[in-house]
Amino acid sequence: MLSVLEIIKRTTGFFEQRGVESPRLNAELLIGHALGLKRMQLYLQFERPLTETELEKIRPLVKRRGGREPLQYIVGETEFSGLKLKVDRRALIPRPETERLIELVTQHLTTPPASILDLGTGSGAIALALAKAYPAAQVTAVDRSEEALALARENTVACGLDGRVAFLLSDWFAGVPSGAKFPLIVANPPYLSDTETAAAQPEVKDFEPRLALSAGPNSAADLEKIIRAARPYLATGGLLACETGIAQHEALLKLATEAGYARAESHRDLTGRERYLFAFV
Repeated sequence: MLSVLEIIKRTTGFFEQRGVESPRLNAELLIGHALGLKRMQLYLQFERPLTETELEKIRPLVKRRGGREPLQYIVGETEFSGLKLKVDRRALIPRPETERLIELVTQHLTTPPASILDLGTGSGAIALALAKAYPAAQVTAVDRSEEALALARENTVACGLDGRVAFLLSDWFAGVPSGAKFPLIVANPPYLSDTETAAAQPEVKDFEPRLALSAGPNSAADLEKIIRAARPYLATGGLLACETGIAQHEALLKLATEAGYARAESHRDLTGRERYLFAFV
């Protein structure tokens, strides 16, 4: 019988051969998930022999990860801004860069917003994190994918925020009522080009929804639409906060000025790259 540690080592070697990033970490997380153990519990059981029943639970998960399916989709959840979110192929996997966007927004807004619009909500990550940060705010989450909205609703219930977020099927502002005003509009739209998406890692290009990744031939196309269209929907003193590609800021800052925003500024992610555009009215 093989021990927990032996299976971890074999799985790590298999993942290395398959090009999986951080193979040992992935092996530990996946095996821990299959056995219902946290990593520390796993460490305390390194020498324990695994039964055939336990190995049968592990094998199909290892095969999926070896096929480069994202770990988050296999385990079915991820942590985001203190929330545990269900994730699957209906929506993009929430990333640490977007957690940083939430941090920057809450740092910049000295007055809690009465209402918030989240464009392209996907799993609901941004909408739910902001609903948690601003308990009195009315949050509206928009997506053009019915499947993504269904996932976001499931997460709203699971996070105990049912009733705090309204969901709207809409292609950006198309379905947002004319005349609506929001002190805060947040967006993490697609900001890769078709070419960049095709060159991405298999976990991204082969599994995450293309609709949420690629903006088409022009990687900034959706950001440009949002910047132009958001201005009339922002309340006086309002903020448009977007996650962007790292090579788009000069053009986007110029566009924000041309679109009539009082000021626009770039903010860097934790690696020092220009990742976020804030535009104020």
